[in-house]
Amino acid sequence: MDTVLHTIKQQLSTLVAIPSVSSVNPAIDMDNRPVIHELAAWLGDAGFATEMQNVGEADGKLNLIATLGDGPGGLVLSGHTDTVPYNGELWTNDPFEMTERNGRFYGLGTADMKCFFPIVLAALGRIERRSLRLPLTVYATADEESSMSGARRLSATGRHRGARGLIGEPTSLIPVYKHKGIAMIGIEVTGDSGHSSDPSLGNNALDGMMCIVQALSEWREMLAHKHCDPAFKVAVPTLNFGYIHGGDNPNRICGSCELHIDLRVLPGMDIAMTYADLTEVVEDAVASSGLMVEVRELMQGVEAFEAPRAGPAVALAESLTGVGAGTTAFATEAPFLNQMGIETVILGPGHVAQAHQPDEYVEIAGILKMVDIVEAFIRNFCCHD
Repeated sequence: MDTVLHTIKQQLSTLVAIPSVSSVNPAIDMDNRPVIHELAAWLGDAGFATEMQNVGEADGKLNLIATLGDGPGGLVLSGHTDTVPYNGELWTNDPFEMTERNGRFYGLGTADMKCFFPIVLAALGRIERRSLRLPLTVYATADEESSMSGARRLSATGRHRGARGLIGEPTSLIPVYKHKGIAMIGIEVTGDSGHSSDPSLGNNALDGMMCIVQALSEWREMLAHKHCDPAFKVAVPTLNFGYIHGGDNPNRICGSCELHIDLRVLPGMDIAMTYADLTEVVEDAVASSGLMVEVRELMQGVEAFEAPRAGPAVALAESLTGVGAGTTAFATEAPFLNQMGIETVILGPGHVAQAHQPDEYVEIAGILKMVDIVEAFIRNFCCHD
């Protein structure tokens, strides 16, 4: 086990040292090619056939599809290669230099979720290749933390691989069989500026936005009464008013105002239909005001996810962990694997509370347990017909 842990530590340290920030802000967004090339080399050495897939038209973003074996069925092990942005001044150490303290590996992306790839390689090292009867596929994707363009690209290819799937997101080793969907939406109201001493000299966009916020608050209550799933800690859809900006000076009528919101929907709620309903609520709120309003997606919505609770992937995860499958409010790439016909469970070391934070870490004990779990997944879904 010491040799296995030493190799995992070396590989994870290498991945952490390669910046791969994904952001909707182009000024800080990075490509992920160096990470993909490193993973392709490691998986190629392990006997996988590797394919690098361009994501979108711009250079710099790649998916990696690595396959061992041919034919239908088998297992997909999937993870993303990007991290969120970071505030280096808030870290105890350099976020790109992995450190070990108190039984933990610290570094940007350790938990979310670069540790998953060394785990996969360690698990595979325990299995004789001749015992594999069904194919094993590893996905390493781009831009999960921003647009999910990598997973969208995979799904759009139509080259569906694997009957079962495991996504190694940080879940504290608790299997997750469903999660909420997410949409991020921008609303911009445009009016006419003028001297504040006489309201008739303009049309106040901030007044209009107040009407929109009130209408969306009432719509949010309606959604909560209409949709409920007690399997979730927060059992209803949520709508968060996250950002608002309008005007430039107290003595000027506000000429424009912008609001950004986060909408989380339950399984069974269609993202596109919910977005259309929200747009109608917003437009109706200012219909007679003379104001102009624009509603736009800040990112393309991600559908909610739900896997069969009694299906083989979830059942095996529950058996191996001794924990009943649960739910989460954060979104993953699982809906896109579902679209590819892959019955998927989400399970990994680390906790979402450590992700997206300064001094991100993953417990070493959780990594070693996850090696056992991934090995068992490979044996169950690739070593038996």
